[in-house]
Amino acid sequence: MFYNPGMAWDRDLGVAFVRAWAPGGAHDRTGWDVTAATGVRGLRLFGETAAFSAFTLTESNERAFTVLAANAARTPGTRAIRADAREPPPPGSFEYVDLDPYGSPLPFLDGALRATATGGVLAVTATDLPVLAGAQAAATLRRYGARPVRGRLGPEGGLRILLMRLALDARRAGRSVRPLLAYVRGHYVRVYVLLEAGGDRPDPVGTIEDGAWTGPPLGPEPRYGPLWLGPLADPAVVARMEPAEPAGRGAEVAGFLGRYREELEVPAPFYYEPNSLAARLGLRQPPSVERLREALAANGFRAARTHVRSEGLRTDAPRSDVDRIARALAGERQSQNARVRA
Repeated sequence: MFYNPGMAWDRDLGVAFVRAWAPGGAHDRTGWDVTAATGVRGLRLFGETAAFSAFTLTESNERAFTVLAANAARTPGTRAIRADAREPPPPGSFEYVDLDPYGSPLPFLDGALRATATGGVLAVTATDLPVLAGAQAAATLRRYGARPVRGRLGPEGGLRILLMRLALDARRAGRSVRPLLAYVRGHYVRVYVLLEAGGDRPDPVGTIEDGAWTGPPLGPEPRYGPLWLGPLADPAVVARMEPAEPAGRGAEVAGFLGRYREELEVPAPFYYEPNSLAARLGLRQPPSVERLREALAANGFRAARTHVRSEGLRTDAPRSDVDRIARALAGERQSQNARVRA
């Protein structure tokens, strides 16, 4: 039996997302919670969004299913099925499918993709972050077919690997994906993608070659990916998201959304951190995030804080300009210190 109170924040955010995706409570969609456990995620989405006319929850574990069935019986419009989650339950097609397993989502991904109607949303969580973020690079290549980014940028690399895998799997089925919301949080990554018709449509999936890459340094390898290199979200959907009422972690969700909306103004892959920037350039002291952001803006570039790390700064400036501006800020600070000592 599995219930994780630490994921209450994530479930609050999920309710906010579904309300934004289906504004006005159309109440005509069907949903499937693939690996439902005790059913808390799916039951909250059904009960708190007014987006669904029916919601199916599947679980194979006998003990968990006993609790799930009792919970669903108290919620008209939902049904619990004890079944292998790798195969979609009848009717086999849903406007919203939520895949939130323990570990990698890959064993369930084919069935979840097949069950998501064209024009519907597939939400996927991956908690195998050591693999996606490169701590087990051989496993990343074997499991996801990608060379991972390692180190501090690894979690975002893992998020982009998951989106890449969704895009390639959807393409093989003649469809394409468009991220509506994708993020890194603690020990996991989570994405909400819209499934659209047209598998021949080009999508922003590719490799990063060290010699041609002008963004933040990713490490010593000559090649990374393939990765999703496009935007992580739809600004219009995120703009409509508000903490659900009542929400146990509403203030935390509001803070996340504020930072995330800022970040959407700069949809460049990966980010800089002042400490690692100073270490690479040999600066005596790192510039502050805000001072670096102001200096980039003064030089005509966009820059925004990122939700991935509190000290991360995403920018569309080429690395050469970021380095030049950081060195100038270090010289400015050194000059000021000298004047103070004098």
